[in-house]
Amino acid sequence: MQKRSSGILLHITSLPSPYGIGDFGSEAYKFADFLAETHQRFWQILPLNLTCAAYGNSPYSSFSAFAGSHLMISPERMVKDGFLLKADIQSFPEFHKKMVDYTAVTKYKEKLFRLAYKKNIDNLTNHHDFQKFCNENSHWLNDFSLFISLKKHFKGAEWSHWPNELRDRQESAIKEWTENLRDHILHEKFLQYIFFNQWYSLKNYCDSINIKIFGDIPIYVNYDSSDVWAHPDIFSLDRDKRPVFVSGVPPDYFSTTGQLWGHPVYNWDILKKSGYAWWIRRIEHNLKLFHLFRLDHFRGFVGYWEVPASEKTAINGKWVKAPAEDFFKTILKIFPHISIIAEDLGVITPDVKEIMKKFGFPGMKVLLFAFSEDLPTNPYAPHNHINNCVVYTGTHDNNTIKGWFKRELDHEGKKRLFEYLGREVSDKTVHWELIRLAMMSVADMVIIPMQDILGLGETDRMNLPASTSGNWEWRLTSDQISPSLIKKLTEMTRIHGRG
Repeated sequence: MQKRSSGILLHITSLPSPYGIGDFGSEAYKFADFLAETHQRFWQILPLNLTCAAYGNSPYSSFSAFAGSHLMISPERMVKDGFLLKADIQSFPEFHKKMVDYTAVTKYKEKLFRLAYKKNIDNLTNHHDFQKFCNENSHWLNDFSLFISLKKHFKGAEWSHWPNELRDRQESAIKEWTENLRDHILHEKFLQYIFFNQWYSLKNYCDSINIKIFGDIPIYVNYDSSDVWAHPDIFSLDRDKRPVFVSGVPPDYFSTTGQLWGHPVYNWDILKKSGYAWWIRRIEHNLKLFHLFRLDHFRGFVGYWEVPASEKTAINGKWVKAPAEDFFKTILKIFPHISIIAEDLGVITPDVKEIMKKFGFPGMKVLLFAFSEDLPTNPYAPHNHINNCVVYTGTHDNNTIKGWFKRELDHEGKKRLFEYLGREVSDKTVHWELIRLAMMSVADMVIIPMQDILGLGETDRMNLPASTSGNWEWRLTSDQISPSLIKKLTEMTRIHGRG
């Protein structure tokens, strides 16, 4: 963050690929080359965690805080690495090129993964790299692979509905079921090995061309996850291991009833007594994946919105303090060179700002929030930016610039925008005007969503908070990156000193 720089936000699933979803194949390497060619320094992605249809395919709702999404595994890389033959991947459905059909992709890839596992099962016992991966990741991999295997055995039932001896993780039951489901467990470990192997190859390539991976760590984990099942003591659960309080945020810009996320909140007293052991392992894991990362919902580390589990909306919650100073002192003592970006959007109180200032964590400035009635004093307006922050035109939760301009910015807002720019602009050019404002900022880092680079509209947004369908599906097509776009982005990056 000491040097002016810029980057692009594009999740892996949004990459082009013939296999229905963005993956770690050749198009990922091409996108890294595009970033290098246009003098970007950062590639920001969303969480790499395992997703599922039950949670709307959201990367922020996962069965594990550690496991990767096998849907991002590249079939062509599996061939290159010797796990499949070229003939195995030549026949595949005709997938939609501009959006992810998660049902169709899952059906195709799971069939392919079963084939790969069948072809390689006999070699896994003596496969040095696979065994090394399993040993180094045993602290989460053993619990996760058993958890997923049990979920499949019990037809998707939440772990709290499993037989009591499994719900409560009685040693004899864990031992018995680990043996019973040995084949399923090995299959899950095999997929995780391939996922991380492919990811590290891509990350190393990015390193070689001076592109840094900017990751994202969700603050919470799902109740129905291997993490809560394996570590129930660090979450707010009752005697029957059901959530007492759940996560969310009060009414805000996105929703008049707030957002009821529903994750169990942490038992910070127990976490503190353990020296934050689970969080330390989680951060250590993510530091291997990314060069730097954003802590999602940062204010939840200082004070979090706690809602009784029986509530239907987030309105009747309350703020509860968390031991932020002690937590971050512990983290920085163990990881002194860590780079954390604080996602400080929403209701930010003085105590949150104080923690960010104390530890020097950069926050976020979103230009789509800048042109309200308080424009002169608005912290998101470019003239109020500071060096130690990351400027976004918008995030994965916002509309695109074009969509915002056409659908969300009222007449007075447009008037303020035109006055700020010094001229009127149309929906065809407004995206470059806001990108230019971001690039001109004194902020050390600028991140632009790929949809805004392309000037796409509302239908191409990544996520609409508080909605349950149609999210996380947008995809880039290979023909959208034109020579003229490369030239324009390169020139803009260079002239504003971010190259």
